[in-house]
Amino acid sequence: MSGICGWIGHGHGAAENRALVEAMAAPLARFDGSAVQAMAGNASALALAAGVDCAHSLQRDGVAIALWGDVRLRDAARREQAAAEGMGAALLSLWKQGAEALCNGLVGAFALAVVDERAGEALLAIDRMGTHPLAWQLAGETLVFGSSADSLVRHPLTPARLDPQGLYNYVYFHMVPAPGTVYQGQQRLLPGTYLRYRQGRVEQQTYWRMQFQEDGKRPFAELKDEFREVLRSSVRDACGTQPVGAFLSGGTDSSTLAGILCEVGGKPAKTYSIGFEAQGYDEMEYARIASRHFGTEHHEYYVTPADVADAIPHMAQAFDQPFGNASAVPAYYCARMARADGVARMFGGDGGDELFGGNERYSKQQVFALYERVPELLRKALLEPAVFNFPGGGRVQLLRKARSYIEQASVPMPARLETYNLLGRYGPAQVFTDDFLAGADTGQPLAGLSATYGLSDAPSLINRMLALDLKVTLADNDLPKVMRACELAGMEVAFPFLSEQMVAFSAGLTPQQKLNGTQLRYFFKEALRDFLPNEIITKQKHGFGLPFGVWLQQTPQLQALAADSLSDLKRRGIVRADFIDLLLGQHLAEHASYHGTMVWVLMMLEQWFRQRAH
Repeated sequence: MSGICGWIGHGHGAAENRALVEAMAAPLARFDGSAVQAMAGNASALALAAGVDCAHSLQRDGVAIALWGDVRLRDAARREQAAAEGMGAALLSLWKQGAEALCNGLVGAFALAVVDERAGEALLAIDRMGTHPLAWQLAGETLVFGSSADSLVRHPLTPARLDPQGLYNYVYFHMVPAPGTVYQGQQRLLPGTYLRYRQGRVEQQTYWRMQFQEDGKRPFAELKDEFREVLRSSVRDACGTQPVGAFLSGGTDSSTLAGILCEVGGKPAKTYSIGFEAQGYDEMEYARIASRHFGTEHHEYYVTPADVADAIPHMAQAFDQPFGNASAVPAYYCARMARADGVARMFGGDGGDELFGGNERYSKQQVFALYERVPELLRKALLEPAVFNFPGGGRVQLLRKARSYIEQASVPMPARLETYNLLGRYGPAQVFTDDFLAGADTGQPLAGLSATYGLSDAPSLINRMLALDLKVTLADNDLPKVMRACELAGMEVAFPFLSEQMVAFSAGLTPQQKLNGTQLRYFFKEALRDFLPNEIITKQKHGFGLPFGVWLQQTPQLQALAADSLSDLKRRGIVRADFIDLLLGQHLAEHASYHGTMVWVLMMLEQWFRQRAH
């Protein structure tokens, strides 16, 4: 991958510090071979590894600056300065105006570090969407940081010490949500935040947060025209100077980007799709519909069980935290296919759901929220006693559904979103050993989810859910999935839906334009009804889901890999051996797709351990 790393407040001279920071930077360049730029002082060092277009650095007047990302400067005067003196000089000028000025002066996806050794100050920051991660740790009065935890743990003051809470959170969410990490003492910056270091102390600030304007009254035609122009502008800006292509799943987001890329490029866009020989999982026909409609230069690859087995160790190596989203595998093979075709940058459609209201759970929670509008006296005194105390109600399908509805609707948000959480269904005590659970707070995942949910002051339920998903679903899960999969394939990736213009446009839509009753993406689909094929507009959401559970039942190679991985995991004292036996035996036989998810999550945990010799 690319990225930055370094520290302030430790060292024995510039030469020694340079050697150490270059060693820290090695994991950042391991897949794409990016050149490492190292800057060192007597008590600090800073390194940057990235492609030429995404790497900006400067060391002047005791200040070292490293910026990784595809960014531009907001202010015209600073852009002129960058053109004349270089981006580093413009960044230094902004730094002199303060942390807020510097962070808000950047447009695009980035990770930034400024180290001023003489003043004993440093700044770390990431972009508004959290596209580029940045982890940090304070060891005494030394601040150590890196885009990857694999870099950070190479510093002698911040060795790798596993955090039981991070491991528990991983099994709960299938990833480790920021600001937590899998290592003790390590944290990650949240989207739209910066960290300021001064003389051995740190403080964090939010420089940007999604603000929704819910009372918009602009006419549809005006909004449609602006939306289409923002789409074109966002795709045009994301193209850069290298050959580009687009993931094409056949969904609304990827199909839209493919069509717009054809439009702004003035030629057939290169599109890439993944298929599966498994009933209920293959979406290739929708990708073909979109390709034919827009006239793209289309490429397909069918992932096999053998491909999955081959990719698993490499996936575990690419992620610096345990990561259990299996769709990273098809994303990797898709990016690898495009790379072999000469493409250097891929467009991902990520962000469309979280900006425009595209996830099924939004409509589902809207239905549950209706129950909250029923007067409490009527609920408690009439409805609930009638439903739950009706003789023989358990044998009446309508009453069973009513009971289930009331039970779920009675759970407060956002805990209601986790009603079907896999770990919650099994029960932590049945999954983890007693010794492991003694070091983890089983209530922390929901507490963290509630804290994030509470940060939004949006009046509507849909916008509060969107704000939550921008962090948990997008920044913690989907963006790392695509970024790391592309990194492993040696591919750059851009997300046009996450442009500043697009985010601001979506924030101005009314709740009803995102979720009209139970109609998802209402404005988005209506605004593109004359652009997208009707089959794409009306299709059910799917994506690059991997049929791992199904294949696990049919493929000896995957069975052997899973059994071997989980056998070794037993010896780590984290997961109960009897649960693993039950999972691989009875549970998997009962419902391969459902329980196969937990097999994947635990298998990838063990594979992650192996890649780092924990």
